[in-house]
Amino acid sequence: MFANMANTKSAIKRVRRIAKQTEVNKSRRARFKKALKHMNLILEKKNKNDALSYLPKLNSELMKITKTGIIKKRNASRNISRITKKINNL
Repeated sequence: MFANMANTKSAIKRVRRIAKQTEVNKSRRARFKKALKHMNLILEKKNKNDALSYLPKLNSELMKITKTGIIKKRNASRNISRITKKINNL
């Protein structure tokens, strides 16, 4: 089945735990990407009011993802900064 299967009881438990955590992390990363795509869609339509109203939600989503370690704090800050700059240029 697996080439390097865990052979102690604690290692087998860790394999199970890592599999569960991987699923959680994937769903969180998907929420993060979906939020960014939604904001980019708003920006493509050049709708400043919608973009400004969605910005706090996006910021909140990014900080939640950052807190759990899915992305780093600088990555989240960079994304927020770039999006804010785009909104201001609308």
